[in-house]
Amino acid sequence: MGLMEKLFGLSWGIHPEDHKRPAADAATRIMPTPERLYVSLAQHLGAPALPTVLVGQKVKKGDVLANPQGPFSAAIHAPTSGVVAAIGDIPAPHPSGLPVLAVTLEADGEDRWSEALEACADPFCLAPDVISSRIAASGLVGMGGATFPSALKLSSSRKAGVTTLIMNGGECEPYLSCDDRLMRDEADAIVYGIRLMLHVTGAKEALVGIENNKPEAIAAMRLAAAPYGEVSVRDIPARYPMGSEKQLVLTLTGREIPAGALPAEVGVVVHNVGTAKALHDALRLGRPLVSRLLTVNGGALRNPGNIVTPVGALVEEVLRFAGGMASAPARLIMGGPMMGMSLPHARVPVVKGTSGILALSGAEVADHNEEACIRCGSCARVCPIGLLPLEMARHIQADDLKGAVKLGLKDCIACGCCAYVCQAHIPLVQYFAHAKGALAAEDRARLRAEAAKKLATARRERLAQEAREKAAIAARRKAERAAAAATASAKTSAAEAVVAESTREGATA
Repeated sequence: MGLMEKLFGLSWGIHPEDHKRPAADAATRIMPTPERLYVSLAQHLGAPALPTVLVGQKVKKGDVLANPQGPFSAAIHAPTSGVVAAIGDIPAPHPSGLPVLAVTLEADGEDRWSEALEACADPFCLAPDVISSRIAASGLVGMGGATFPSALKLSSSRKAGVTTLIMNGGECEPYLSCDDRLMRDEADAIVYGIRLMLHVTGAKEALVGIENNKPEAIAAMRLAAAPYGEVSVRDIPARYPMGSEKQLVLTLTGREIPAGALPAEVGVVVHNVGTAKALHDALRLGRPLVSRLLTVNGGALRNPGNIVTPVGALVEEVLRFAGGMASAPARLIMGGPMMGMSLPHARVPVVKGTSGILALSGAEVADHNEEACIRCGSCARVCPIGLLPLEMARHIQADDLKGAVKLGLKDCIACGCCAYVCQAHIPLVQYFAHAKGALAAEDRARLRAEAAKKLATARRERLAQEAREKAAIAARRKAERAAAAATASAKTSAAEAVVAESTREGATA
């Protein structure tokens, strides 16, 4: 049994080298606005936002560039003042590099804020639904990486009657330190945002979980929260993936979220500390989400650290501002090394959910050939969900996706712990991602088939109804013709009778 298990009773997860310093200790830098920004319209969980601007249109910082499309979508705002140079496809910040619709903004160098933005000196005087509307208008999404629209999450939590607000300050991913740096520098604003979240959700308490490898952040947050009894700062074990929703809730409250359930079902809601800071800026300062603090780190970089970066800046420009490369990177990653995405190149834009940009050296990227499983059981021991990763992988290799689902495939959070400890270097997470993709494709195909079936059934019913209506019309017309014929015949008979009677009367006379 390892030290962490003895101290905290944890039997899941891993404790990789964190590689957070010296980046975490370097002073925060603010990146100047580049000449061009490439603002993706897909920076949230739902459908891409719909553009509201035209090419050639002048905009100010904070002006709306695109409106949300559906409940899981979010508004997009101009990160600086300038002119809309183009609206079209750019490479997405994704391993596929597939195109995504974006607004290209040519900066005018003045960085002028829009006069239409509305600040509020005391947001606590506003009703919760008004605050939710303002949060939605600010384009705020979860800053931890999931990018779920914050207004929807907060309002739905109030409807669900949550009692506890969990603030995620764990930042368990190696290399990343933007949340750590934000808590050190902006603790007062974060606590203000947490109190606003309590006001909106109706929760009675807020528990701020911070891993114990961030003593400076813990001290700063405790000092800021001291006047507010409803906000409690807790140090938690530095254990990956402690920042995962289910693990954080269990550690802080002892409540276990059932498989397939949401935290609200056990009376809690989870938000990132960066989201609280962005909420403070949106309500108190009237500033929509147009920039974010992110970590630049990795052995290939000259000056690792944390940088306030405008949304839409290219990765290559961020790395250049950070001091450039000490050596050619073996791998570029957006996010953390465990759950982040490898980038095909550096000409992709920063988005709202970008927590970090890693330029890893060859020594930091270990590539191994897959070998046969040695049945050590390490993957099962470290799984934070309690799954059997190797057994799921075997079912996937045999194209038995249903068997993998029965073993809990859909509960997998893709944290990468199993692959990290695998002595045979089996790419378990890749198998699970492939299977989930295949299941999603099957679901889409099933939905399309069901939709086609519904359309075909509706068409048959419509044709049958039309046939019945035609038959009814034909029968009605036939009856009308028969009635008309009968009426005409009766009139003819009556006329003939009159003529006959007149004839008889004439003969008698």
